[in-house]
Amino acid sequence: MAFVRPSNHSISESTPDRVVPPTGTVTDALRHQPFRRVWIGQLASNIGTWMQNIVLGILAYDLTGSAWFIGVVTFAQLGPMLLLSPVGGAIADRFNRRVVLISIALAQLVLSLALAVVAIDESPSKLLIVLLVAAIGAGASIYAPSINAMLPTLVGRENLQGAVALNSAAMNGSRVLGPLLGGAVAAVGGPSFVFGVNAATYLIAVWAVATVRVDFTPSVTHGHSPWQQVKAGFSAAASDPVLGRVLVTISVYSFCSLIFIYQMPLVAEQRLQVDELVYTALFATFAIGAALGALTTGSLLVGVNRWSLTRLALLVFAVALSAFAVTTAPAVAFVAVFVSGAAYFTVVTALSTILQLRVDDRVRGRIMGLWMMGWAGLVPLGGLLAGPVIDTIGIVWVLLFGAAVAAVLAAVLREPVHARAPAPSIAA
Repeated sequence: MAFVRPSNHSISESTPDRVVPPTGTVTDALRHQPFRRVWIGQLASNIGTWMQNIVLGILAYDLTGSAWFIGVVTFAQLGPMLLLSPVGGAIADRFNRRVVLISIALAQLVLSLALAVVAIDESPSKLLIVLLVAAIGAGASIYAPSINAMLPTLVGRENLQGAVALNSAAMNGSRVLGPLLGGAVAAVGGPSFVFGVNAATYLIAVWAVATVRVDFTPSVTHGHSPWQQVKAGFSAAASDPVLGRVLVTISVYSFCSLIFIYQMPLVAEQRLQVDELVYTALFATFAIGAALGALTTGSLLVGVNRWSLTRLALLVFAVALSAFAVTTAPAVAFVAVFVSGAAYFTVVTALSTILQLRVDDRVRGRIMGLWMMGWAGLVPLGGLLAGPVIDTIGIVWVLLFGAAVAAVLAAVLREPVHARAPAPSIAA
């Protein structure tokens, strides 16, 4: 099989620092067949992942009735992103990404089947659940930088904004379908059946990556040690004020303001006093808002300055999260969580677009590893540390603190003075 890059869209090593206006919309990105196929594969896999995630959250709460254990399971799921994403980024810049993606997806398939076996027991081992979830999360830490680093190859740099928006929409569309399907499947076959279904969805992702006609080889190959490559990724982020500001912003935001996402079972029971079905609908409403926020950022708002858009979205998020924190009315909570989701993924999509357009292709995998560390890795750490605080003083004050942090970020975030200048030269 011959592998080709999309014509007129390959990235030359001689012009990695070219500043390209983000004119591409979601429609432009979808015109690229390689992107469409990989996107469909990721959507299917993400739906299975969120079927599993929603059931894991409910199972964790049912086993202990504690916010602390929800935090432990969440940290096991996403915590590896904090430590392993930079390593995953180095792997993405060192090895053929097709081989990496297929290998990790197959490993996650096996681990999900093992989780299904453990969950058959009426009183499953909490330790085994945490260990298996952590292993699946470790795989995701290696997988995510590689799949994100592929975007310029799949659509071309000028269509990155549309591709980023579609990836965000797929992630959040899966948060709608996943919880709904997860709840329905769990009602029929229990948690074990849900975990088995998730294992099957990895096969679709494997098919997409295995059959797409695109060169998955990194832009630059060299003999540097893995540790030198990891350090080069951190150096790239530190030397460029644009990359540094984006990564710091998403890290603070994720650590302090996104705790509510994985504490929704507790909010639903203690504050809103609703059952699991309503909680599932609440989470789906959040995901619908997030998907619409991502799509709007990549279509109607494609020409808006992404720094200004990020500030506005942070402010809207702060107001919506405050409303969600203090209300005990389910109707108000549904509106607040919808707006929170839309604002949240407007922030994520805008910042991710800035990052993807700015980064040098020679270190793209490593920078995307740092992005995943800040965005996905710090959420579970924040949730883990917040668990005992929530058990002591309640959820309201923790959520209001997160809203306040988002408001402060909105007030202080500014586009770096030299943001439109070429990025500094980076050693591979």
